[in-house]
Amino acid sequence: MTDSTGTARTSTGTARRSADPNWWRQASVYQIYPRSFADADGDGLGDLRGVAAKVPYLAALGIDAVWLSPFYPSPLADGGYDVADYRDVDRRLGTLDDFDRMAQALHAADIKIIVDIVPNHSSDEHSWFREALAAGRGSPARDRYIFRDGLGPDGSRPPSDWVSHFGGSAWTRITEPSGEPGQWYLHLFAKEQPDWNWEHPEVRKDFETTLRFWSDRGVDGFRVDVAHALAKDMSEPLRSKPTVADELTPVDGKDPLFDRDEVHEIYAEWRKVFDEYDPPRSAVAEAWVPAERRPAYASPEGLGQAFNFDLLRADFDPHAFREIITNNLDQAAASGASSTWVLSNHDVVRHASRYGLPPGHDLGHWLMGDGADPEVDYEAGLRRARAATLLILALPGSTYLYQGEELGLFEVADLPAEALQDPIWQRTGRKLKGRDGCRVPLPWTTGGPSFGFGPDGAHLPQPAWFADAAVEVQDRQADSTLEFYRAALRLRRELQGYEELTWADGAADDVLHFIRPGGWHCITNFSSSDVALPAGTCRISSGPLRAGELPPDTTAWLTR
Repeated sequence: MTDSTGTARTSTGTARRSADPNWWRQASVYQIYPRSFADADGDGLGDLRGVAAKVPYLAALGIDAVWLSPFYPSPLADGGYDVADYRDVDRRLGTLDDFDRMAQALHAADIKIIVDIVPNHSSDEHSWFREALAAGRGSPARDRYIFRDGLGPDGSRPPSDWVSHFGGSAWTRITEPSGEPGQWYLHLFAKEQPDWNWEHPEVRKDFETTLRFWSDRGVDGFRVDVAHALAKDMSEPLRSKPTVADELTPVDGKDPLFDRDEVHEIYAEWRKVFDEYDPPRSAVAEAWVPAERRPAYASPEGLGQAFNFDLLRADFDPHAFREIITNNLDQAAASGASSTWVLSNHDVVRHASRYGLPPGHDLGHWLMGDGADPEVDYEAGLRRARAATLLILALPGSTYLYQGEELGLFEVADLPAEALQDPIWQRTGRKLKGRDGCRVPLPWTTGGPSFGFGPDGAHLPQPAWFADAAVEVQDRQADSTLEFYRAALRLRRELQGYEELTWADGAADDVLHFIRPGGWHCITNFSSSDVALPAGTCRISSGPLRAGELPPDTTAWLTR
């Protein structure tokens, strides 16, 4: 924000940092799910003081930024993505002072901060939603959300056939202040997550206040949750939409609820807020949209960058990888942004497990069988996971890493039913386990009540095999996955140059070989046989080489 002298606003509570406006273009970003990262106070939930205590670990890893999943006050109906107050910290996770101290520690280590912003919906415990319930039908308070009368003579049927992403109807009926059955409110996710009405000017203004609030506290960027859902066609009669694809399925741009052109008017206003700061705040859209629709979210007049989730859906296959890389670099060029690369996050089965399962296997079915049908090939899964990670770290653009993947963690697929917290479990009638298996608290030590996660237990049960994957075991162990990540991230910083990539001529059909500026070669062997490496100095490989050849499921970086 500019002050009375026209000077760009800088953050309070932290030292002024490099004013490079393009730091995000090729950043290595580490996603922290705060409730499962590190617990400083012993209540079983990770917290901000736990994050601050692990800054030396993060700095040694070699990342450029952390992305914090929601840490706001929340009843935890959806892992913190049901926000009750956008401008505070959940008391179970700390205070605003704890946030400031964490920010200072991260910035002192030259690590930027990206926070989640959840603009499609709030918690049903948000003060505005409680006000809406108390205010009655037709009130200005209700207009901040999406309320409609029900169908039928007594209004007992939902206003439309829309389905929640978490299962069941996307509408829930309320009881009016009079005690009578009343209107219905829209929630595209859990019933505890009522959708905002983004046509309301107070909603728009309040979110701009939130963006400034966190930017003033030192936040460098924002990850925008469900960025494609804010604008909705609520004109009567409501269009039929009797089924909903899972969240990993792109929509077509003509949906009444998703990826509407009007959403970019909202982000154009946000961009004005971001540009009030020096350097401008960055943003990245979580937008599950077709490839040709993604550049609009990544436009410099909008959010500036959009997630490429294509690799989350791809098998460990050279043709899929090459097509995805080529298409997304083309999209980045079209938008003027840089691409993003991600293999795991808090919403999907960890990629070490995915790559150890038969190609195309139904992951929901696999989870329901506690990960036993079929059994994961753990050796192949980790070998391919390391190879894929080294491949994406060599690509132009920013790379997003999910906590625990640097330890080679697999999905905890056998969580007992009584431990599950994801609303998907109950809303699908216990037909889908959901996402808890990738959210199990991290192992830091080989023993203790929670493998060093905290002084007491953990909010999700940790498996016994976590002891072998703990940071304590892998630290300074030359062939560990942790040391591999550290080495790769250090070398990535050294080798990075212009955002260019050239595919090498003559590579075999099941080998991906591309060249970055400065003679940096990345070669991945997807075949079942060793392949000869080209001339050059091998700087790092995801697994051991054999007599100068690259084994299957292995990536190497060479320089010439």
